[in-house]
Amino acid sequence: MPSNNMTLFYSPASPFVRKIMVLLHETGQLQKVDLHNVQLSPVAPNSDVVARNPSGKIPALQLADGDTLHDSRVILDYLDHQHSGEPVIPRSGPQRWQRLTLASLADAILDAAVLIRYETALRPEELHWPQWLEGQQAKIERALGEFEAQADTGALNTFDIATISLACALGYLDFRQPQLAWRERFPKLASWYSEVSQRDSLSKTQPPA
Repeated sequence: MPSNNMTLFYSPASPFVRKIMVLLHETGQLQKVDLHNVQLSPVAPNSDVVARNPSGKIPALQLADGDTLHDSRVILDYLDHQHSGEPVIPRSGPQRWQRLTLASLADAILDAAVLIRYETALRPEELHWPQWLEGQQAKIERALGEFEAQADTGALNTFDIATISLACALGYLDFRQPQLAWRERFPKLASWYSEVSQRDSLSKTQPPA
């Protein structure tokens, strides 16, 4: 008899999975979810994941009734409705769309960083496309610049869907692009991240060294 109702197909190196793990920590739902570690890439799918999510992507969350949710934003929204505390995603009104839009910008950093990772780690070096890599890097820089500006508005003062996504994005840059040295160019963002990283939910979900 399984001890928990749901199963999360995950990899500790995935920043999209990390967002889910942070929410589980923050909302006290870790005991509701069994973790199933999988190894995959765009050129090496995992059969367990494909059987539940045809795109082959993680995170994927299998519910107690056997249905599976995929895409981190969908899973976050679902799990945010399964606890009785303060919502991580505002339920309605202008704040909902504002916070989800900021979360989407943080996800854009992740999308670009993951694509850079695939291009440089999986694709033969002689087939790398420098202009494409530069374009992805430019997306990251523009998004970081916007968050640097947002630090002056109070938009980063609440730990919710937007700032969870941002913290995971910055953590992934440290993990996969340490040479980027983003703190030097975005000092307000660096100060914010230094403080928010002390939260248990972030310190306990660090990607593997």
